[in-house]
Amino acid sequence: MSNGNDNEKIMSVRNSIDFDIVGDNIQDMAEFTIEKYEFKNDITLSAEMREEAIAKINSALWQKVEELKLRRREILVSMFNTAEDTLNEVIG
Repeated sequence: MSNGNDNEKIMSVRNSIDFDIVGDNIQDMAEFTIEKYEFKNDITLSAEMREEAIAKINSALWQKVEELKLRRREILVSMFNTAEDTLNEVIG
């Protein structure tokens, strides 16, 4: 693929991920993780500790989302390359 329009083509592929939902899920995961910890250890974290934990968990999970975005882009590039290679095989 020529690099000029490749990025435009890749970016034009619809994004099937709703990041508002991802954000809600991440928040739920953070809260659940803290509640689970509190239950298992029969303690209640202070408001400050809970707030810090939620912020750090959210940050770590959003980092995973960014890694997934990069991986998705790599997969899309590979798919476009496969499509182009297959077309070239057919055309000869």
